[in-house]
Amino acid sequence: MKEKIQQLLDAEKKIKLGGGEERIAKQHKSGKLTARERINLLFDEGSFVELDKFVEHRCTNFGMEKVKAPADGVVTGYGTVNGRLVFAFAQDFTVLGGSLGEMHASKICKVQDMALKMGAPIIGFNDSGGARIQEGVDALSGYGKIFYRNTIASGSIPQISVIMGPSAGGAVYSPALTDFIFMVENTSRMFITGPQVIKSVTGQEVSQEELGGASTHNKVSGVAHFMDKTEEECIERIKELLSFLPSNNLEDAPAFETGDSINRIEEGLNEIVPVNPNKPYDMKEVIKLIADNGYFFEVHEYFAQNIITGFIRLNGKPVGVVANQPRILAGCLDINASDKAARFIRTCDAFNIPLLNLVDVPGFLPGVEQEYGGIIRHGAKMLYAYSEATVPKVTLIIRKAYGGAYLAMCSKDLGADQVFAWPNAEIAVMGPDGAANIIFKKDIENSDNPIETRQEKINEYRNTIASPYIAAQRGFVDDVLVPSTTRPRLISAFEMLESKRESRPAKKHGNMPL
Repeated sequence: MKEKIQQLLDAEKKIKLGGGEERIAKQHKSGKLTARERINLLFDEGSFVELDKFVEHRCTNFGMEKVKAPADGVVTGYGTVNGRLVFAFAQDFTVLGGSLGEMHASKICKVQDMALKMGAPIIGFNDSGGARIQEGVDALSGYGKIFYRNTIASGSIPQISVIMGPSAGGAVYSPALTDFIFMVENTSRMFITGPQVIKSVTGQEVSQEELGGASTHNKVSGVAHFMDKTEEECIERIKELLSFLPSNNLEDAPAFETGDSINRIEEGLNEIVPVNPNKPYDMKEVIKLIADNGYFFEVHEYFAQNIITGFIRLNGKPVGVVANQPRILAGCLDINASDKAARFIRTCDAFNIPLLNLVDVPGFLPGVEQEYGGIIRHGAKMLYAYSEATVPKVTLIIRKAYGGAYLAMCSKDLGADQVFAWPNAEIAVMGPDGAANIIFKKDIENSDNPIETRQEKINEYRNTIASPYIAAQRGFVDDVLVPSTTRPRLISAFEMLESKRESRPAKKHGNMPL
């Protein structure tokens, strides 16, 4: 038996070396950790249990029968992250470039199935040269099986993708089907077709970093949600994200004792909005003053910055925040902001995370480019997402709420359970300036002092139509708040809404305006 045990230990040691010391050194030289190093950083010490470590490929084409691929280039298993069960797979670039073949895919599918059965999050570390060319259609079939499982698990368990090297061709679609994508500066790459193919087909020259780097996908395409400088920082942020999410759609996200008083009055909120309605301010400061300990975990920080999405805690419980940002495009909703918000709203609704909507929106961004790009269709995604969501929804109108954008930011009519407003809020079909020009056009033209008359009419419209008290009289606003008392009122509202039960008509699924 001792001999057999020693053989087992020797085999395990060889498998854990992956592609060998030389390739591991090369991985480190390129600024990347190995698959097992990433796994060890993610999971609580000593908790990770590897599955299928002895799996090997079955390919005999092009001399592959002579090629040894330890663990077939992917580490799979389960363990705990801050005491909670999590499943993971990590592609090993030191073994055949992390390429995906039949058995490699089979291992990933197995942990996907297990994660869904157990109702636990799954995290995938992607670092791969793509489909294993020698395995042909078997490799393509492997991708298809992974995509299918991504889709079936969507909305049931959190799925997180971590791009820590190349991810090209069909490989990018599994991450795109998951809930959150993390990337690392200078080492992460995602693209359907690489720079060489693009040059041969279109003549355009572009570097890998420009085409599919972390900055590109966080700032321009919006494909990725997070960007970190190092792999270590990235993995720490993954753990932080997990703390805001439940293990599955049948549970609530974990609550923490934050030590912040639920009755905290924040005088700074009384002064944060400028007197001039056209002057910008930073909505993130409002969020931080409301949140437990001033902490805000932002999602999609660099994309469509005219809208803010992320998580805070109120009395220790996670809340998803959707907020207009007056500092960028005056807080207008555009195509990208609508997509970003709708996706985040649906993620929160899928995982039982209440929504707080902070409104300061002058409207949808006007322009030929926006209309041609389908702002009607994209904006409708927000209307759909809010209307479909059954989690507690609380809306606070901080300053402007005009036109269709007032509705799109979760008005009472789209299912907001509680709507509050600050005393300076303006709720109307359009801003007082534009409204006065239309309604009182003749009065202004016929006046001896058009400038003075126009200002009088603007004030008249603001006080008689746009005032938050008008909306409150009609029940569209539940209460007008002294800004400094906002935090206690929001906590009270969400605690009251904890027992909320709401259902939708039975159907296969709705038809979202994609």
